[in-house]
Amino acid sequence: MTSPLVECIPNFSEARRPEVVQQIIESIISVPGVHVLDHHSDLDHNRTVITYIGDPKSVEEAAYLAITTASKLIDLDQHTGEHPRLGATDVVPFVPISDVTMQECIEMAHQLGKKVGEELNIPVFLYEEAASIPEKQNLENIRSGQYEKMKTEIGKTPVKTPDFGPIVVGKAGATVIGARQPLIAFNIYLTSNDVSIAQKIARAVRHSSGGLRYVKGMGVLVEGRAQVSMNLTNFKKTPVARVVEFVRREAERYGVAIHHSELVGLIPQDALSDAAQWYIQLDDFKNEQILEQRLFQVIRESTMKSQEDKPDFLNQLAAATATPGGGAAAAHTAAEGAALVEMVARLTIGKKKYLDVQERMYELIDQSEELRKQLIKAGENDSAAFEKVMQAFRLPKNTDEEIQKRELEIQKATIHAAEVPLDVASMALEVMKLAHEAAQTGNLNAISDAASGLFFAKSALTSASLNVRTNTLGITDQSINQKLLESVQELENQSNSLEKVTWQLLKERGGFPIP
Repeated sequence: MTSPLVECIPNFSEARRPEVVQQIIESIISVPGVHVLDHHSDLDHNRTVITYIGDPKSVEEAAYLAITTASKLIDLDQHTGEHPRLGATDVVPFVPISDVTMQECIEMAHQLGKKVGEELNIPVFLYEEAASIPEKQNLENIRSGQYEKMKTEIGKTPVKTPDFGPIVVGKAGATVIGARQPLIAFNIYLTSNDVSIAQKIARAVRHSSGGLRYVKGMGVLVEGRAQVSMNLTNFKKTPVARVVEFVRREAERYGVAIHHSELVGLIPQDALSDAAQWYIQLDDFKNEQILEQRLFQVIRESTMKSQEDKPDFLNQLAAATATPGGGAAAAHTAAEGAALVEMVARLTIGKKKYLDVQERMYELIDQSEELRKQLIKAGENDSAAFEKVMQAFRLPKNTDEEIQKRELEIQKATIHAAEVPLDVASMALEVMKLAHEAAQTGNLNAISDAASGLFFAKSALTSASLNVRTNTLGITDQSINQKLLESVQELENQSNSLEKVTWQLLKERGGFPIP
């Protein structure tokens, strides 16, 4: 497997003060694991677009820092520019690149929006795939009237009501956050300074006024030249070449031509390949014929093969080695339970029938994901704890001093080896609680999956408790033993109660015949 990668392309309402743009970029690159791929500043638009990439958590953190920086340095009351804008940080889209789903990007938008709204006191609207209502999917619906009208219209209609944050607009404006497929920001300059021609062409080419399906466009004047400024939202279904030829044909109606075109940010290689294939009529062309594309494919296949050759957890568990053992297996089993809770919550989000629990489902995802990560780490800790016990037993015992030191180290290591599965049992109980809630209020079609998550966690708790009890046999301090055993017993009692009520829930809500 490759590392998960998310692209973020935030748009900021500033281009004429390079020192401000630089501070925003610095806030982004301050996060480890984030790489800025491109930034484009347009003085006429007075707008900067930054493209960066990284793992989901790092990308989300960088977006928050960038929004924070922009809110301190950009005053929308003082801002002017050709491009429509709503906030200092105008729009923040997340785009899945590799080993990341659109649903995960939606969750990133939701988490970031909530944090920006609560901690920065900025109104946040969710758009595109993350939109809370269909009317908010289209950015133009939210941004109509721009910052000036939003100050008086906020909260008066559903589309003008923020999903997070206050119902009032400050000098940082509002921010639109979402998740979407790759978009191409593409401008065509005309051999004219008549902006009305660009506006007519934009009206003809954009989908909202009867043009091409996946094109958004407007006509503006940039550097003394008429420009058709466009966003191509699906280059596979509306290729770049088709857009260019459409604009060229429309321009000829007004006696002008295309002077040159411009990319804002980055473009997928496939989009350029499609354009090249169309223009030079390579009917049988395949992407694999591009040298660099084939090279990257070979490298990727080689990397995946080497990773496949490494033994997975189950093979390690089946090997004739003491670790990983039952404690590590318990942690992994509880993690599987947490993953099932996440699945059920994701299957609930976005369904009209469950809108009243949607906010809670997002919280279930966050909590389950964190538990899953902690449990995987606890599995590693369990193996490490056993190794420390073995190391203690291998200490020399030739003198009374060495014997005393060895016994002390054995006791310390054994106590720690009991505490690790106790933590696993405790986390497994938390997974059971979340699973029960998912079964109680989540998507009814996935109630058996939620219950399965609970039963996985219950099995993990039982196994982890067994490992605690096993380790107490080697602990000489009876007060510590008593505390460990009482803790285990309490966790087992709670888990037994949860299991019982979950079976009843399966009968009442799901119609299951219970044993």
